[in-house]
Amino acid sequence: MQPSFYLPPSSAEHLTIGELEQWLWDAACEIRGATDAPKFKDFILPLVFYKRLSDVFDDEFAGLVGQYGGEEVARAVLAADHEDALTTGRKPIVRFYIDEAYRWDRIRHHPADGKLGEFVTDAMRAAARHNPDLEGVVNVKDFNERQAGQRILDDDRLASLVEVLSRHRLGLHNAEPDILGRAYEYLLRKFAEGQGQSAGEFYTPKEVGWLMARLLDPQPYSTAYDPTVGSAGLLIKLRLHYNQRHTDKLSAAPHLYGQELNPTTFAMARMNLFLHDFTQSTIAIGDTLRRPAFSAEGAGLQKFDRVIANPMWNQKNYRAGFYENDKWERFGDGAPPTSSADWGWVQHMAASLKADGRAAIVLDTGAVSRGSGSRSSNKEKAVRQAFVERDWIEGVVLLPDNLFYNTSAPGIILLLNKAKPADRQGQILLVNASNYFTKEKPKNQLTDEGIEAVVEVYRQWQSRDKLSRVITLTQAQEADYNLSPSLFVDVNDRVKHRAIQTILSELAEAKRERNDADVQLGKILQSLNLGR
Repeated sequence: MQPSFYLPPSSAEHLTIGELEQWLWDAACEIRGATDAPKFKDFILPLVFYKRLSDVFDDEFAGLVGQYGGEEVARAVLAADHEDALTTGRKPIVRFYIDEAYRWDRIRHHPADGKLGEFVTDAMRAAARHNPDLEGVVNVKDFNERQAGQRILDDDRLASLVEVLSRHRLGLHNAEPDILGRAYEYLLRKFAEGQGQSAGEFYTPKEVGWLMARLLDPQPYSTAYDPTVGSAGLLIKLRLHYNQRHTDKLSAAPHLYGQELNPTTFAMARMNLFLHDFTQSTIAIGDTLRRPAFSAEGAGLQKFDRVIANPMWNQKNYRAGFYENDKWERFGDGAPPTSSADWGWVQHMAASLKADGRAAIVLDTGAVSRGSGSRSSNKEKAVRQAFVERDWIEGVVLLPDNLFYNTSAPGIILLLNKAKPADRQGQILLVNASNYFTKEKPKNQLTDEGIEAVVEVYRQWQSRDKLSRVITLTQAQEADYNLSPSLFVDVNDRVKHRAIQTILSELAEAKRERNDADVQLGKILQSLNLGR
């Protein structure tokens, strides 16, 4: 007789976000000594994801048992449906099919006999075969991987990790997708803290993501695109912000699109979106600038309502010939220098926006100032000038120092708007939010107060002392297209200078008062001497 996986929903524990975060971090700590942060991230994240798939499958199978009155009939229905869904491409009756031989309990009870890593790898490859949507997502890690002839994660450590993850279920009745997704994001942040320089490739600080989401404010039936999607955190926050604002229109939520170069990070993005249950998403793999996935021969790039991104700053991977021979005609405003692809990315994103589209892009602060004030020509300034003259730059937000994991330098958020409202045309909002942070370890953190302040002055289009200033295109031209907020918004307390004549007059008065005091003191001393 086949084992039963039925778990009555009434007996299922319901995990809080705090419990999930602590539990997942405990699991990560189980193997921290075996390998460094980048590598143990690649082991634990697929396991967490696979456990969710397996537990949800068990719950859905339990529902079929109740529906059909027995496990044998439910298995027969499930098997037939699975084969038909694979053949026809239609949606199956379960979210994801997990082979009987590879459900989580089978992994948990497999002996640590030197073949556990191989068994886990086989389980994930089977999941990808049975569920085409999981190809390149769940099967990217070899749990039997070796380095210099030795297992990176031996069976004993792997078994310990599996056992820690087995403490709690991640089924339909144990954790809402949003809660589980938030715990997964927490795990990504913890990995980023330990990964240092390379963390910026897959993780943008969550506070920055929330600020960008609120500034972009996506609308029902819209589309959103991140060409450097990383682990999909920015797209997810954009969608979560939408959910908060449009609770009655969740079926009209934005469709999310993204592209990622790194296969492991691509897999993390897909896992992250699946765990949040954001099925209205399409993530592609590949080099976005060289081979944009969302395009068609003869039809150009696909256009989106919103673009949100944090590309790697100052990339040096692209030569002048690449920009000049672009078949999508994205770089008409000029080729960026080989020392920095920042404005190459900006031009790609602008070309990917609809006629009324908006974008929020994190860049190095130098992207809005390099070349200004110099008599010699500068490629970045030339592109920046073209965007200013076209009136596509809506704003620039200067962020605090030391927020990002790949640098201690501050970044900026460049805001593009291809169709500014009439009352904003010919103007640019510059916001200096550099003082809105708290010191944390290992990085500073943008405060909620800072997020609220930036969003408020943006929505009200307001100049505010020590925070923001609305400038005209003429003022931008006079500054030689330097759009650095610190140039226009001073956040420091100014020293109050007084007229020199006032200062001299006060010194003279002080001198007279001192002379009078000296005279009075002399008289007192003289009277004391006379009285002896």
